[in-house]
Amino acid sequence: MEHGSITKAAKSMEMAYRHAWDLVDSMNRQAKRPFVVLATGGKGGGGAQVTAAGTKAIKIFWQFHKDLEAFLKREEKKLKF
Repeated sequence: MEHGSITKAAKSMEMAYRHAWDLVDSMNRQAKRPFVVLATGGKGGGGAQVTAAGTKAIKIFWQFHKDLEAFLKREEKKLKF
């Protein structure tokens, strides 16, 4: 995880911590294996780490995103008169 914690990641996206936590929790519950592992806070502080399954999911997401953008560009060309 780039930021090392849900708090820092949420702040970087101008998102409420609770919303970010809910999204991570939802992804972890729906996946066969957790995408993010969490360490609870305390004296040493907590943290979050993306798992191998999470890294794979991120790569797949960005490939889908790239494919969708290419598809939309092709379709847009068809609509031009």
